[in-house]
Amino acid sequence: MSTPRPTALVTGASRGIGRAIALRLAPSHDIVAVARSTSELDALTKDVAATGGTCRPIPLDVTDGAAVAERLRGVDVDVLVNNAGVGVLKPFLELTADEWRTMVDVNLNALYHVTRAVLPGMLSRGRGDVVNIGSIAGRSAFVGGSCYAATKWAVMAFTESLMLEVRDAGVRVSVVMPGSVATHFGAGDPKNWNLRPEDVAESVAHVVAAPPEVLIHRLEVRALSPKRQRGT
Repeated sequence: MSTPRPTALVTGASRGIGRAIALRLAPSHDIVAVARSTSELDALTKDVAATGGTCRPIPLDVTDGAAVAERLRGVDVDVLVNNAGVGVLKPFLELTADEWRTMVDVNLNALYHVTRAVLPGMLSRGRGDVVNIGSIAGRSAFVGGSCYAATKWAVMAFTESLMLEVRDAGVRVSVVMPGSVATHFGAGDPKNWNLRPEDVAESVAHVVAAPPEVLIHRLEVRALSPKRQRGT
C-alpha cells in the first residue's frame, strides 16, 4: 500500500516566490495554492499538473480572517508556507494610512489567520512544518522601510515565539529570510545579481526536507555578491 503524499499549503502562490515554492515542492507534496488571482492560480495548477503533480487552487484574500477560517476549515496540511507579502518602500511621511494598513494586514495579520486555521491539525497529528517567508529587512532597518521592515521584524518575533510554543508537540516553525529577489515585488532585474524566486524556493525545500528530529529555525539567503552578475 502506497503512503499518501504530504500536503503543502502556499500563500501568495500565484506568482513570484510563492509560485516557485509551489512548483519546487510539487514533486514531493500535493499543493494547496492560495492567492487572490483565480486566473494565475489556474495557470499554476496546469503547470503543476504538467509535471505530474497535483494542485488545489483556493482563491482567497488572506487578510480576511473570516474567509480564511471558512475556506481552510477541514484542510489538513503537513507544510504551511506563509509567503504572501507586500511592500511599499517610501519615506514615512509619504506613506498613506491605507498603505500602512495593507502591509500590516498582508505581512503580519495574515500569518495569524492562516496559521490559526491549520496549526490545530498539525498539533493533533504531532507533526508539521510552518515556514514563514521573512526578509533580511527583518533584522536590518533602511530608509523607506518604516512599515515594511517593522512587519518583517514582527515576522521574526512571531516565528520564534511560535516555535518555542509548539516544538515539543512535534511541529517545526522556521523563517526563511531572503535578500533582494528579482520579482514583481520590487524593481529587480532578473539579469542582475538579485536572487531568483527559485533560489528562495530551494531554501524552503531544504528546510522542509530536514530530518524529522532536526529544526532549521532561521535561514538567511543572500546573493553571493552585488558586484557580480549572475553566472559569472
